[in-house]
Amino acid sequence: MHTFNYHRPASVKDAAVLVSKNTEAKLLAGGQTLVQTMKLRLASPSDLIDLGTIAELKAIKAEGSGVSIGAMARHAEVVNSDAVKKSIPALAALAAMIGDRQVRAMGTIGGSLANNDPAADYPAAVLGLGATVVTNKRKIEADKFFKGLYETALEAGEIITQVVFPAPKRAAYMKFKNPASRFAIVGVFVAETGNGVRVAVTGAGPGVFRQTDMEKALAAKFAPESVANIRQKADGLNTDLHASAEYRAHLVTVMAKRAVQAAMK
Repeated sequence: MHTFNYHRPASVKDAAVLVSKNTEAKLLAGGQTLVQTMKLRLASPSDLIDLGTIAELKAIKAEGSGVSIGAMARHAEVVNSDAVKKSIPALAALAAMIGDRQVRAMGTIGGSLANNDPAADYPAAVLGLGATVVTNKRKIEADKFFKGLYETALEAGEIITQVVFPAPKRAAYMKFKNPASRFAIVGVFVAETGNGVRVAVTGAGPGVFRQTDMEKALAAKFAPESVANIRQKADGLNTDLHASAEYRAHLVTVMAKRAVQAAMK
């Protein structure tokens, strides 16, 4: 690991000032990805700006009929939040599937979204529920936030402060997980919202995406059989040592059926 300067700002404003002063600085949330890449010397920021002591980034609270989650809320806190379990139980269940106990104790929702790992779970919830990512500068709709492999709409120096999730009529998330890392080989989040049905897929491709054919079928009839014969195209999906693109395409249908079944319970 290369040497770096370490900062612990007391507010989002202070953090924004620090990161604006140096283009080589990095924001530290849970550190589940950044610290590991630094240890391997794949990343060498000049400065680390630790957001862990900023109280305003940790709140989880009811927001209208939904819930707002501070960017520094830990996965375990989302799992155990009464506000989340009451408004969006599928979101609490998703958080419980992330990594292992140690990862859930340290990882944060803001860090996960800013990193945008193609196999992460939270992007599926954000896109599947049509959430809004709030930063220190603006509000970004879920459909405009994710841009591709480890790429988001965040601009240089922009800091996620919270994520606002609208409560769905019903929702569920199912994933076929990597047995070692517990990342999603394929994960599917299905939600029936006030604005229609949304189906978000993670793990299958280079980034999270919506499965619009399934959305249309479920809008007509919200039932497992509505998606049973819909085949996800393998073109553009990931092939690696864990699964081929064709197998991932098959899993999209399987996980979508299971998610619909779970949402109907």
